Order: sequence, then C-alpha cells, then structure tokens
Amino acid sequence: MPTLIPARYGKAVRLKAGEALKIINTHGNQVLDTWAFNANDPSEYMSMAHTRSRNSRIFVSRDDALASNHRRTILTIEQDTSPGRHDILLCACNAWIYRELGITAYHRSCSDNLHEALSEFGLQIPWTPSPLNLFMNVPVDPEGRLDRLPPESRPGDYVVLRTACDVIVAISSCPQDITAVNAGRPSDAEFEVIAAG
Repeated sequence: MPTLIPARYGKAVRLKAGEALKIINTHGNQVLDTWAFNANDPSEYMSMAHTRSRNSRIFVSRDDALASNHRRTILTIEQDTSPGRHDILLCACNAWIYRELGITAYHRSCSDNLHEALSEFGLQIPWTPSPLNLFMNVPVDPEGRLDRLPPESRPGDYVVLRTACDVIVAISSCPQDITAVNAGRPSDAEFEVIAAG
C-alpha cells in the first residue's frame, strides 16, 4: 500500500540494501525534495555535488547513480515515467528563502520537513544537504542562467530509486507556493516500498 506524503509536509522511510522506493507524483504538479542517508552512518548522505561530478552532468535520468559524499552509489534511478526533469542544482526551500520572497510569518519549508521526518527515526543532523529535487523543472540556458518553471510531469508519473545500502530516505512534498515551482499549488504525493528483487 502506498504511503501518503501530505501536501507541504515530509515523510521518511528506512530501506534495506536492494529494496527500492517508488515515489509517485500523484497530481503531476508536485516537486518532491528527496534525501538519502546511510542508515548505519548518517554522516554519509546523498550528495548532489558528488552526483554532478561523478555523472559529469547537471541533470540526472534513468540508470544514473546518485553518489554519496563518500563517492559511493547510494541510490540508482531504476525507472522514470516522467519527462525526466529532476533538479540537482538548487537548495531546499527554507525560512530565509521565504523571507527573501517577502513572507514574514512562518511558512513550512522543505528544510523543516526534512528535519521533522528524520526526528521520527531519532535522527538529528545539524545541516540540510542539497536535495534531489524530483520533478523540479529548472532549465539552464547557454549562459548558465537558471529558471524555475512548473513541473512537466503528469498525474501518476513516478520514479523508482534502488538502494545500494541500508538507507533512510526522506521526502518533502515541497510547500513552495510563491514561485511557479509547484505550479503554484502544492499537493500531496505518495511513495511505496518495493522488495529487493
């Protein structure tokens, strides 16, 4: 049975080596910030800097390895039914971004969602690693400028990530409703654990 990730909130799940996680963009418009930590040593985590360096690309797609800060594969993109736009450049939204956008009251963020989700496993980390921003449409022009456009994914599109070691994966249903990132309407999503095969 799929597990619901409520709109604007996050969830975490522990997986064994060889299991996979199917992350479903239920409504098609939702960015899902995703992190992975070695369950036996959380100081090893999925690193977008090492992933870019290892793959020599600024985008990831099917069959790509997602590297840890120890330069090892931590997850692999095994399936992807979406058009394949997944950002590995931008940080997770956080309180300072919302302040910059003019929000003075508390606004939920992917950074907060990560730490709340990890706390359910008794895990605390003092920083927020850059996430794999699944379904986030961030085109880069020839001069290196970034844009932030609504996702190109369709309702029900999904990505399957296969684990290379025991991991804790955290997923945030991004709360961003100021920019076009979630087409202006954050929504719920789902994930499902797939047994090792």
